[in-house]
Amino acid sequence: MISVSNLSKKIGDVQALDGLSFHAEDGQITGLLGPNGAGKTTCLRTVFGLLQADQGIATINGIDVAIQPVEAKQQLGLFPDPFGIYERLTPREYIRYFAELSGLSRSGALDATNRVIDDLQLVDIADRRCKGFSQGQRMKTALAQAIVHKPKNIVLDEPTRGLDVMSTRVLRDMLRKLKAEGHCILFSSHVMQEVASLCDRVVVMADGKAVAIGSPQELCDQTNQTSLEEAFIALIGTDEGIAA
Repeated sequence: MISVSNLSKKIGDVQALDGLSFHAEDGQITGLLGPNGAGKTTCLRTVFGLLQADQGIATINGIDVAIQPVEAKQQLGLFPDPFGIYERLTPREYIRYFAELSGLSRSGALDATNRVIDDLQLVDIADRRCKGFSQGQRMKTALAQAIVHKPKNIVLDEPTRGLDVMSTRVLRDMLRKLKAEGHCILFSSHVMQEVASLCDRVVVMADGKAVAIGSPQELCDQTNQTSLEEAFIALIGTDEGIAA
């Protein structure tokens, strides 16, 4: 489980997070939905320990990210930008490197790498250099890196940005599979349809705050609207910066 409580962070003159609180439960997909500048990425970077909050607490399975950053990161998988993978490495080399970086022994990293290659059906490309990979192949390799050490919690920041339709569909199917296995999945998005179709719970964000929290249907009920898009507009007053 991922939990943030009264999280605040100022970057320059901008109050990026302003008393943000929510929980992301195991076996659920929780989405941070908001326009650009709402604080979604700042929140995820704080959860992963890349930024330190000015106030408040972020915990991963009860471990305080600020106090025990190494232990917290071992409970967390961060889905990287698929276009940023090392092209000179093979998926096997790339995944194993991050397995060892996550604290696994050399033999443990090898076993874990072989397992995730099988799980994500990467066997055919596992020993080819990543240069020239399709979007889907890059995305699978990036996801393998994020889950190789079997983290209970997975964080993704705008995961479908730049992906084609088929790669987006594959990623969504994988996230549903991870959810069914009991993982806690937290991701940010400004794509309404993606959030509506994937998420069990939605945290609607604006100006660094949680404006509303609930399932897509609960948010519709709260605002007397028939779609998540209309509920979102009713909650924050605009759909600027949100994709349908």
